[in-house]
Amino acid sequence: MKIVIIGTGYVGLVQGVMLAELGNEVVCIDIDQAKIDKLNQGISPIYEPGIEELVQKNLKSGRIKFSTDLEADIAGVEIIFIAVGTPPAEDGRADLKYVLAAAKNIGENLKGYAVVANKSTVPIGTGQLVYKTIKKYYKGKFDVVSNPEFLREGAAVDDFSKPDRIVIGSDNNEAAAKKVAKLYEVLGAPILITNLETAEMIKYASNSFLATEISFINSVANICQAVGADVADVSRGMKLDSRIGQRAFLSAGLGYGGSCFPKDVQAMVQIARDNKVDFKILEEVEAVNKLQRQKFIMGIKGRLGELRGKRIAVWGVAFKPKTDDIREAPAIQTIESLIDLGAEVLAYDPVAAENAGKLIPEAIFVSRSIDACKKADALVIVTEWDEFKQIDLKNVRSVMKQPTVFDGRNIYNPKEMKKLGFKYYSIGR
Repeated sequence: MKIVIIGTGYVGLVQGVMLAELGNEVVCIDIDQAKIDKLNQGISPIYEPGIEELVQKNLKSGRIKFSTDLEADIAGVEIIFIAVGTPPAEDGRADLKYVLAAAKNIGENLKGYAVVANKSTVPIGTGQLVYKTIKKYYKGKFDVVSNPEFLREGAAVDDFSKPDRIVIGSDNNEAAAKKVAKLYEVLGAPILITNLETAEMIKYASNSFLATEISFINSVANICQAVGADVADVSRGMKLDSRIGQRAFLSAGLGYGGSCFPKDVQAMVQIARDNKVDFKILEEVEAVNKLQRQKFIMGIKGRLGELRGKRIAVWGVAFKPKTDDIREAPAIQTIESLIDLGAEVLAYDPVAAENAGKLIPEAIFVSRSIDACKKADALVIVTEWDEFKQIDLKNVRSVMKQPTVFDGRNIYNPKEMKKLGFKYYSIGR
């Protein structure tokens, strides 16, 4: 099929490259000329394992191109994916200005029948809104479907190739949903076809439930801390229950961040309020997540005392490993709080340091993890990169002024850290 993707962020770029990899003819559209120029040179604007190699491979094969001109590339298109950002507005609602701008652009340029698929995470009812927007500018036939994404940053290529499920929502034409489903049949995943509103809700409900698991286990961790239990073992014991499962989001730490969970939880809470539905559980999920970061900072201050003049090493600034995304990253609030309290912060991240440096110029970013620890009064671990799990801790201890570690991701064994001579503070253990 000939496919057009509007938006070349995490979702749009992965969607476009992977559909090209499956043999489709794909054009990715973005208004950012500098980004498009880089992509046409085979340079990915995001860090995502495997994506740059796939961009280069499919450019060479001619199956993908990158453009800023929808009008020039829309002829003969069969499916158009809208994959633009939906950032949170001040009240927590998803801001649809980019989605509606894309819909307007489609309506102004569409030349024949096509299926328009919402890939962006959008509030319930957006599919109908997109349809009405396109209809203002294009009087021919077209259909709108919802096709939410379920990609994890850092594992997006694998998630696209081996999805748990494909969800497609359509009210206007079941044939349109089946046309989109045909793209994914080769992947062998279950395909669920629903109405538009249900597909839109599945995405929000899924992310809100996963966020709930995270806030739940962090609340359990706080109890474990008080009573002398170990939350890591509690989590392992829970996951052995087949009704909960090994893949449950039950790792205690500094809570969730990134581009999806924070804004999707806020949006879901606002959707409930707009429809006069009491959703106190989810409101508390958000509150617990914010409190977890505050408690961590207070724990550092409580154990180190006055932070003014102290040197603190911070490992990890991305919101999770294998990405350079710092949106809503716990590290950003942690570093800002430490600086506000008077500490000198030396931070390290293998891929996200450049992004974080633009946001927090007061922090000093170094090129090696060991360099952050030199003469440090404490080491704070915020992102669980594999290299931190494999590092020579004896070497780390030898360069620190005080061998004190605050582990926000529970990556080390407390008994082993004590043997190595560290004062070691983790979460819920």
